[in-house]
Amino acid sequence: MAGYQGELAALSAAFLWAVAALLFEQIGRRVHSLEINLLKGIIASILFGITLAVIGGFGTQIPLPFLLLLIASGALGIGVGDTAYFETLQCLGVRRSLLLSVLAPPMAAILGLIFLQETLSLTSWLGIFITIAGVAWVISEQTPADSGRTCALRRGVIFGLVFALCQAGGGVISRHVFSQTTISPLESAFIRLLSGVAILIVWLAFRRQKVLTWAREKSAGRIFALLMTVSVFGTFIAIWLQQVSFKFTDVAVAQTLLATSPLFGLLISALRGEKTSLRAVLGAVIATLGISLLFEVF
Repeated sequence: MAGYQGELAALSAAFLWAVAALLFEQIGRRVHSLEINLLKGIIASILFGITLAVIGGFGTQIPLPFLLLLIASGALGIGVGDTAYFETLQCLGVRRSLLLSVLAPPMAAILGLIFLQETLSLTSWLGIFITIAGVAWVISEQTPADSGRTCALRRGVIFGLVFALCQAGGGVISRHVFSQTTISPLESAFIRLLSGVAILIVWLAFRRQKVLTWAREKSAGRIFALLMTVSVFGTFIAIWLQQVSFKFTDVAVAQTLLATSPLFGLLISALRGEKTSLRAVLGAVIATLGISLLFEVF
């Protein structure tokens, strides 16, 4: 079992992200997406800061241009991207939101090709096509649950694409910084989270949006408990597991296993008694297969 710790870490992270999506969807019924993202970022930043202080992870010298790039990565991927993701959850639900997130790796591959001069093989292009086809096939399916959503399918898909693009862009920038500096993954995660928090504070101030209005409600204790839980397990521990997977297994295998969140989402939906069509199952499997081809796992 020890020889598969990287693979197990990736699958565990994918599972935690699927569970987190369910909890974030529930929180989003009472709390605005911007505020959810801000509170999640603050809690996770504190946890990463404590961890780095304990293990002595601070102190890596990083040139200012690369530090600014990392800050931009966090503002884009976490500040804007995660906010769009929480909006997607309210529009499309857990299952289809997780599936849209699978588009981030293909987008990152294309952005890497454009901006980092990375090459893509014919197999990788095939994987991109299959992933997009699988996602589009499932997203276009009309389900009874759509009538109960507070926003239209088109709005949800737009927010989902914004999320995937921001995640891809943030990832490509981070990868470039990693290739040019000696910064650790934990330090990078900490800086990116702080950057996301900073942009969200500015965003909320610009909108003059009040925060913590839900704290006066009877359900405030439950909402706060959910926020703490999902920030600890869905952000802090999941990101750490992601980094463990990158360290102990091939990056291509890790990326493919991390992309299995939609499959866990289907399992969670089934356990909740929700009806899942064969089309949804096949589409999720096809999209995951596309990711494995993109990273040439086979």
